[in-house]
Amino acid sequence: MAEDSDAEKTEEASGRRLEQAREEGQVPHSRELSTFILLIVGVVGLYVLGRWGGHRMMGLMKAGLSFERKAAFEPGGMGQVLSDLSTDGLLTIAPLLAALLAATLITPFVMGGWVFSTKVFTPDLNRLNPLPGLGRMFSTHGLAELVKASLKAVLVASVGVWVVWRERDHLFGLMMQPIESSMDDFASLVLFSTLLIVASLALIAALDVPYQLWEYHRKLRMTKEELRQEMKEQEGDPQIKARIRAAQREMSRRRMMANVPTANVVVTNPTHYAVALRYDPEAAGAPVVIAKGMNLIAHNIREVAQQNGIPVLEAPPLARALYAHCELDHQIPATLYTVVAEVMAYVYQLNHWIAEGGLPPEAPAQLAVPAGMDPAEGLPAAP
Repeated sequence: MAEDSDAEKTEEASGRRLEQAREEGQVPHSRELSTFILLIVGVVGLYVLGRWGGHRMMGLMKAGLSFERKAAFEPGGMGQVLSDLSTDGLLTIAPLLAALLAATLITPFVMGGWVFSTKVFTPDLNRLNPLPGLGRMFSTHGLAELVKASLKAVLVASVGVWVVWRERDHLFGLMMQPIESSMDDFASLVLFSTLLIVASLALIAALDVPYQLWEYHRKLRMTKEELRQEMKEQEGDPQIKARIRAAQREMSRRRMMANVPTANVVVTNPTHYAVALRYDPEAAGAPVVIAKGMNLIAHNIREVAQQNGIPVLEAPPLARALYAHCELDHQIPATLYTVVAEVMAYVYQLNHWIAEGGLPPEAPAQLAVPAGMDPAEGLPAAP
C-alpha cells in the first residue's frame, strides 16, 4: 500500500518543478481567453475606427479607379500610384493592427507570462506516433475540449439568433432606405451584433481559465518519491548531512576538551554539569567559558582537569547557571560577576598556597547566584 501511495501523483508541484516546466516552455495557456481578447480588441477597433476607416478606404478606392491618362502611359507611373495607395491603405489600418499586436503581446501575461524556450523546437519523433494522439482524443482533456466547442457553438448561435430576431424590423427597413444610409446602418448593425456575439465568449473564457490552471497544475503533480528525491538533490541526503553534523560536533567537542588544560577552574554540579572558566585580564575583561557539558561530557571535563592539575570546585547552582546562560568562548554575563569573582579569588589563593605553602585556603561554600539564573530554582528537591 505504501508503494502504491508513493507512485501516485498526489503532491502539488514544487517550486523547482514549476521552474523546470517553464524552462521547457510549459506554462498555463487558455486558447479561449486569447481568442476572446483578440476578437474583442478587433471588434472594438473596427467599431471605433469603422466610419473613419470606411470613408478613407472608399476615397482610396475612388482614387485607384480614377487616375490620369498620362499616368497609364508613363513608365513607372502606375507603380507610383499603386505605392501611394498601398501606403495610405496601410496607414489607415495601422491603428487596428497596432491594437491587435498589443493584445497579442499582452495576453500571455494574463496566464503565465512570456516564455522563450528552444526545447519546444527540438525534433521529437514521438509526435509522429498516432497512438498518443488517439489517447488525447479520448482523454479528459479531449472531452473538455469537446464540451467547450459544443458550448461555444450553442452560445454563439443563440446570441446570433437572438440579435437577428431582435433587429428583424430594422433589417427589413434597410431595404426601403437609400443605398448610402442603408450601408452605414447595416455596417453599424453588423458591428454591434458581432460585438455582442464576441462578448458572449467571455463566459467560455471565464470557464476555461480556471480549468486550464487546474489542468496545468494537475499534470505537474509529483509523487512522494519524486518530492523526496528533489529534496535530496536540493538539500543533500539527510543521512549524509546527519553524519556531517555528527562529525562537526565531534570535532567541536575535541577542540573544547583540548582547551580544558588552559582553564583556571572547573565548576561542577558535581556530577551532572561541568563548566571550565579561564580568566586573562589582558585578553578579556571577564572570565570566559572555554568548555562545558553534561553527564558524560561533564565527566570527561573533570577527568582532564584533574589530570592537568586544574582546580575543580563543586558549586551546583553556579554550575547550572553558567551552563544555561553562557556560550562557549563567550564572557560570563554581568549578573554572575560577583559570584564568579569569589571563585577566582579562591583559585588565586589556592595557587598561592601550592606555590608558597602555609595554610590551605578554605573553599567557598553556599555560593548563591542571582534570582532567576539557576534553572533548577523552584523545582522540588531530589529525594
